[in-house]
Amino acid sequence: MTDHDVLVRFAGVQKTYDGEQLVVQQLDLDIHRGEFLSLLGPSGSGKTTTLMMLAGFESPTAGEIFLGGAQITGTPPHKRNFGMVFQNYALFPHLTVGQNVAYPLTVRKVSKADQASRVQRALDMVRLSGMADRLPGQLSGGQQQRVALARALVFEPQLVLMDEPLGALDKQLREHMQIELKELHKQLGVTFVYVTHDQGEALTMSDRVAVFNDGVIQQLAPVEALYETPSNRFVAGFVGDSTVLKGKAGTAGIELPDGRVLGGINVNQAPAGAQVEAYIRPERIVLHRQPLPALANVLAARVARVIYFGDHLRLLCDLGEGQAEATVKLPLIALDGLASPQPGEAVHLEFPAAFTRIYGT
Repeated sequence: MTDHDVLVRFAGVQKTYDGEQLVVQQLDLDIHRGEFLSLLGPSGSGKTTTLMMLAGFESPTAGEIFLGGAQITGTPPHKRNFGMVFQNYALFPHLTVGQNVAYPLTVRKVSKADQASRVQRALDMVRLSGMADRLPGQLSGGQQQRVALARALVFEPQLVLMDEPLGALDKQLREHMQIELKELHKQLGVTFVYVTHDQGEALTMSDRVAVFNDGVIQQLAPVEALYETPSNRFVAGFVGDSTVLKGKAGTAGIELPDGRVLGGINVNQAPAGAQVEAYIRPERIVLHRQPLPALANVLAARVARVIYFGDHLRLLCDLGEGQAEATVKLPLIALDGLASPQPGEAVHLEFPAAFTRIYGT
């Protein structure tokens, strides 16, 4: 990765509102040209503040922000030439769809003739052709979101910033819009920076995800690496579902309080005897309905609850005193005509060592 490939650089950026608590701490982040980067984290983690500093609506308390190598830390928002999409759409209710989309061009004094062709192209892009004369109030939430997106793209910005833009949509429409946004990003090659607290949304759309907590990026990685190899307990717990086992570090894994031992990857090199937690994804746990005494990394368990999810069953299994229930995802196809496991049934759960990640507490 060369400096030419870096569109935005945060260098030592900090932000405090009260002069005491840092909302963003010592942020060093490179955003690559043409990538879809999501800033993911719980409320108050610093992700939205980071986006607002990039947009120019907030000023860093310390540090610098660069765009294409040029410092923009003090540049006002209207001179940064970024497209913005917010959760509430921020459309002008008294202007038509076409006028809303044309607004950034009017501000930039683009000729009327050029405006018409650009607005048409932007509406085609978000599949709203023929709706230019409607008012926002006549559109559905998903259509209004597309208008906001067309308005952000119409002046061909090099960077589009989005703050929870799909948060107000229902689940089915939100998932549909995620696919459309990702496809649009691929077509345009524009850099997208997307703020969300929804980890499923971040995994679905992004090239890379920066996971924020307490004003610090906990991990910055491509989506597959983020999900399969979380770098610490926070990321393992925040991104996706995990079964968590408590114990102490052994020579090659985790020793549970009752003496049972599971092999695994000691991610942060917790010393032997230290209190640790092992995390494993529900789809990586292998369910055995018959005893397998010769197999390593197997724990006896009892099915507590069975939840039907359509394409899979989710089993909540009791592992004994002192442990939380283990969650197992069982694809319906894996049953292959067999009866579903039932509450109270004794089972054996295999925790493959390659997918059991151990973190010090």
